[in-house]
Formats: sequence, C-alpha cells, structure tokens
Amino acid sequence: MIDVTAAQSFLSLNRLALVGASADPKSFGNTIYRELRAHGHDVVPVNPHTEMIGDDVCFPDLASVPGDLDGVIVMVKPDQALEVIRACADRGVARVWLFKGLGAPGAFSDAAVDLCHELGIDVVPGACPMMFLEPVGWAHRTHRHFRRLNHSLVETPKLGAPH
Repeated sequence: MIDVTAAQSFLSLNRLALVGASADPKSFGNTIYRELRAHGHDVVPVNPHTEMIGDDVCFPDLASVPGDLDGVIVMVKPDQALEVIRACADRGVARVWLFKGLGAPGAFSDAAVDLCHELGIDVVPGACPMMFLEPVGWAHRTHRHFRRLNHSLVETPKLGAPH
C-alpha cells in the first residue's frame, strides 16, 4: 500500500539518486530521470553500464556519488534492490523509493521493504514517481485513479489538518 503523503514528501526532496537510470530515451529509467530534472530535482544517475546520460556523468554505484543524497529511487530488479538498499544504509540515506511499474515488480519486493524497515530507512514501497509528479499526465493520473479505487493508495492526514 502506498501512502500518498509519503510519496509527496519524498518528491519534495531535492537531491536524489536514480539507481537504474538509463541513457536510452525509450527506457523508463530515462523518462523518470528527465521528468525529475524537469520538475527541478538535482538528480544523480547511477548505472554501472552507462557513463553519461545526456551531458551528465552517470556513476557506477552509490558509493561513487559525491556529496549528500536526500533520497534514492531504486529502478533495478528485485534481487538487485537489496544490494542498493544496503548501499543506501552505508551512505546514511534515510529515504528510498522502490519503483514498481504497471504489471512489473520493478525493484519492489516484500524482502526489499522488510530490509528498509530493518535498516531504519523510510520507504515508498512499489509505485511509479510519475503518478505523483504534478502536473500528472493522463496515463499516470488514470493509473493513480485505479490504485485509489482498489485501495492500494492511502492518504494520511497532515498534522494539524481537519479530519
């Protein structure tokens, strides 16, 4: 289940690493990278098989990324996600988003969510950031609508908000 408030809070962070970023413009790892940048985020691409994405240096792993990171979006296969989560903990990254697209597990797994909890990492478990980047395009807005209908999206009230 995805907490809309937690997703929006994550997307309010500035400096994000995108593990699984891609130079291929047809790849969703490239689409999300471009959209995050277009929404004003300082996005650091991470992929051991890519040296550059556009004009940006792509780092082979999280340990190679200079400076602090506010959060990490994980867009690798579930078995690789556990290693990325451990690397986040090693860097002191306290916020992780486990990508999950429509019909594919993405980085999401129960084991990945459990590891985040075990390591004290706040996690957005299994959603696509495009469902929450305003303005949301029609395809992702429709996806978000259906996730609300099947109750896989919940919204926790903000502190001080009327019930």
